Amino acid sequence: MRTRLLGLAVLVTSLLALQPLQAQTPLPVVRAELTSPPLVPPPTGRKAPAKVIVELEVVEKEMSLSEGVSYTFWTFGGTVPGSFIRVRQGDTVEFHLKNHPSSKMPHNIDLHGVTGPGGGAASSFTAPGHESQFTFKALNEGIYVYHCATAPVGMHVANGMYGLILVEPPQGLPKVDHEYYVMQGDFYTAGKYREKGQQPFDMEKAIDERPTYVVFNGAEGSLTGDRALKAKTGETVRMFVGNGGPNLVSSFHVIGAIFDNVRFEGGTLAQKNVQTTLIPAGGAAIVDFKAKVPGSYVLVDHSIFRAFNKGALAILKIDGPEDKSIYSGKELDSVYLGDRAQPNLKAVATATQAAASGKLTLQDQIAAGKELFAGTCSVCHQAGGAGLPGVFPPLAKSDFLGADPKRAVGVVLNGLSGKVTVNGKDYNSVMPPMNQLNDDEVANILTYVLNSWDNAGGSIAADEVKKARASKPAAAAAAH
Repeated sequence: MRTRLLGLAVLVTSLLALQPLQAQTPLPVVRAELTSPPLVPPPTGRKAPAKVIVELEVVEKEMSLSEGVSYTFWTFGGTVPGSFIRVRQGDTVEFHLKNHPSSKMPHNIDLHGVTGPGGGAASSFTAPGHESQFTFKALNEGIYVYHCATAPVGMHVANGMYGLILVEPPQGLPKVDHEYYVMQGDFYTAGKYREKGQQPFDMEKAIDERPTYVVFNGAEGSLTGDRALKAKTGETVRMFVGNGGPNLVSSFHVIGAIFDNVRFEGGTLAQKNVQTTLIPAGGAAIVDFKAKVPGSYVLVDHSIFRAFNKGALAILKIDGPEDKSIYSGKELDSVYLGDRAQPNLKAVATATQAAASGKLTLQDQIAAGKELFAGTCSVCHQAGGAGLPGVFPPLAKSDFLGADPKRAVGVVLNGLSGKVTVNGKDYNSVMPPMNQLNDDEVANILTYVLNSWDNAGGSIAADEVKKARASKPAAAAAAH
C-alpha cells in the first residue's frame, strides 16, 4: 500500500512538472512621447512598469550655429540636443534607432541609463537608410546623457549627437509648474567665432580642446529673445541640464537665482541652496528653484568667457509683480550682459540676410548697430553716447570721430590706451581690443555711432574692417 501511494505521488509530481507555467501578465504597451528642446514630455503618471516603445531617427542637417553662421549638425531627432526621452524605473524599453537615407555616416546610440555593453551602442550600429532595434530594462532612476558612440566618437559627439533620457523614480518627481530641457555643448569650427558662412568641423581644434563656440541647445542665442524660457513669479521651475561636451566641464549658473534643490550628477542625492553646479562632459543634473522676483535671469557657464565670448548664455524671463522686500529693482541686462541678452536681435538678423544678398542699406546697418551697441558698448559709453566724465570719452558730437571717422575701426580692433582729447577735454583710460566682434558687427556698430547723437554721419563697410584687421593684428591690452 505504501509503495502504491509513493508511486502515485511521483506520478502526480511528474504530471505537474509537465504542465505549462502560468503565463505572466503582459506589460501594457506605451509609445514614448519625445519632445524637442527646450520642451520636456509630461510625467509618465504610471504606477506600474510598462513596455515603452521609443523611436528615434538620426538626421544630418545644416542649421544655424550663430547669426549668419551655418554648420552641418548630426542630430538625434533633427535637433541639438536630441529629443528628450522620459520613462519610468522598471520599464522595459524597446528602442528603435533609424538612420535617415540622406545621412552620409553610420551612427549608433549609447544611453548612459542602460545596463549593457556600450549602453546600447553594441546593438544599434545603423547604416544610412536602415533601422536597428534592441531592448533594455530601465533599472536605475536618474537623468542620463545619451550620445553617438560610432568611431570617431569625439567627432560624432562634437557634431551635436547627444541628448537626455529621464528615468523617473516609481513615485515620480515632485510636481513643479515648468520643466525645461537645457544642454550645453562645445563646437569646433574652422572659422573663428562668429565668422560668417558655412563652417566645417575642425578636428585639430577638437583634439586640442579649443572650442570656437560653447552654447546651450545647439546654437548661440537659442534661448534668448522670443525663444527665452518663461515663468511667472511664484512658480516653480525645474531644469534638466545636460552637458554633451565632448570636452568641457560646465559650471552651470543662473545669474540672480539660487537653486533650492540640485540632484547633482543626475543621481539620487540632492544638495540644497546651490549657487553653481558642476556638470561633467557626459553628465547631467536636475535643478529646481522658485521664481520670486521678475526680470531676465541669465543662464551661463560660469567659466565666464564662454558665456560672453563663445555663446554659453540663455535667458529665463520671469514676469509678475515686483517684491521690493526681496529686491529693489533696476535691471541692467542691456548694459553688462552682452548683446545676446537683449530682448531680440531682429535688426541684426535682417542686416545679416541683407548683406548676404548684396542688399544691405545704411538704415539696415544703423538698426543692427543700435542693438549691438546696447549689449557691447553702452556700459562704458552710455546709451546716449555721453561717456563717463573723466573716464570714458563721449561718442556724442565727438570731434575725435569727426576728424577721422575711419580711425575708429582701428580703435575698436586694436584698443586704445593713454591720453586722448575729445571735445576739448582730456581722458586717460584703457579700451581693450574688441576681438570678439566680427567684421560685420564692427562695421554696423560704428555706422550707428557715426549717424547718432549729432555726429556727422557716414558708414563703415565690413570690407574696410576686414582690411584693417589684416593689416594690423590686434595687440594685447590691459583690462578696464
